[in-house]
Amino acid sequence: MPGFKIHISASTTLGIAYGGTAFAVYHQPLETSVLAAGLCAVSGMFPDFDSGPGRPLRESVTFGAAVVPMLLIDRFKHMGMSNDAMVLTGGLIYLAIRFGVAWILRHYSVHRGMFHSLPTALIFSELAFLLCSSGGLPVRFFEAGAVMLGFLSHLILDEIWSIEWKGLRPHLKYTFGTAFKFWGPCMWSNALTYVLMLATTVVVFNDPIWSNESAAAQEAHEIASSLMQHLNR
Repeated sequence: MPGFKIHISASTTLGIAYGGTAFAVYHQPLETSVLAAGLCAVSGMFPDFDSGPGRPLRESVTFGAAVVPMLLIDRFKHMGMSNDAMVLTGGLIYLAIRFGVAWILRHYSVHRGMFHSLPTALIFSELAFLLCSSGGLPVRFFEAGAVMLGFLSHLILDEIWSIEWKGLRPHLKYTFGTAFKFWGPCMWSNALTYVLMLATTVVVFNDPIWSNESAAAQEAHEIASSLMQHLNR
């Protein structure tokens, strides 16, 4: 199977292309484009959260622990939190992710389990949509798409590496189908994954950004118009 360097190189390349295209063609702000590129690059390591102690888990959890509190600043402000409260809450979130989440993943995840699946890709994308709350609807879709792209790049590469060529004849390894999947062999893991996917979906559709339906519809119309103008060039 592809190693850490192959996965991170692929997701980083895709992230640069994704963010660069948004900046050069669709005139997204530079900082938004760079953030999306970084999210895509890092999300290429997310499926290997279940690989046990190692570089993918260590690097991803450390990155998440540092970035998640910063992404939540806008929500903290809307909640009316003071600066001291925001700093304290951010620190607690850092500790929870850096040590609590990392400990759970090291001890209770199974490699090539449901972290290597399409439902989990949707969960992480929806979490990105919720965390990146400072922009409008197009920006949040854009950043959630970056996470989806990076995550899927990992799954696709795993499946490609599961095909072995013997001359001109392809041979499928036993790992084929264990990454790009909807469910795994463990019933409890499947159930937990789909419960989490349902929960994040419910939270997404109850996000305050949808409360102003006319504004959301206008933003969706602007996305469609921009795409059509680009295609007609």
